[in-house]
Amino acid sequence: MILYPAIDLKDGNCVRLFKGEMDQATVFSDDPAAQALEFQKAGCDWLHLVDLNGAFAGAPVNDAPVEAILKACDIPAQLGGGIRDIATIERWLDKGLARVILGTVAVRDPDLVKQAARLFPGKVAVGIDARDGMVAVEGWAETTDTTALDLARKFEDAGVAAIIYTDIDRDGAMQGPNVAATAALANAVSIPVIASGGVSSMDDLAALKDCGAPLDGAISGRALYDGAIDVAKAAAFLKGEQDA
Repeated sequence: MILYPAIDLKDGNCVRLFKGEMDQATVFSDDPAAQALEFQKAGCDWLHLVDLNGAFAGAPVNDAPVEAILKACDIPAQLGGGIRDIATIERWLDKGLARVILGTVAVRDPDLVKQAARLFPGKVAVGIDARDGMVAVEGWAETTDTTALDLARKFEDAGVAAIIYTDIDRDGAMQGPNVAATAALANAVSIPVIASGGVSSMDDLAALKDCGAPLDGAISGRALYDGAIDVAKAAAFLKGEQDA
């Protein structure tokens, strides 16, 4: 499994939200590129970036910090938030992004996601953010009547690189991930699933690793900044290089 340290960008800063609420943001760094480099030096093999402003605006907003991160780091990065057309996908991939994450557009226009996955093999992931099992869009401001599993199954044969599954009610709350729902989704589809939301301890990482589903990795944010999880230890543990 891969540890994906989360760098959530709001107004150019590295922040964490509480349950996705933009007015409940804690700023952890005003230099996202330096933070990203710290994660790389700690042994992380990937970065998970989110343009929070972009998710609400429907178009990228935090271009400058993302570009600074890509220039500072050698490890691959995936980015979500406000990426909703082929031109934006291509622009980010041309700038060195390894993978784009499509969330709202996966609900609004699944055919565009399938087209993107064909055009850019291995470089398109789907972000499925769920509240009580139902998919939320527009920066989590709107909950749809589509279940996470129904949405995931739409892309079963589309060549999507991964699904990032986030339980919104766990995100930033330091209450542990929704292991059961994440495992159920991963066991129901052939697309690699990355767990997100609430990962706040080594025990949480161990629970995900031992959940009986073929998870690709786990995303953690607040716990890495607060020191509840040691980044280097967590990255090594998920790689199988050391015990929890």
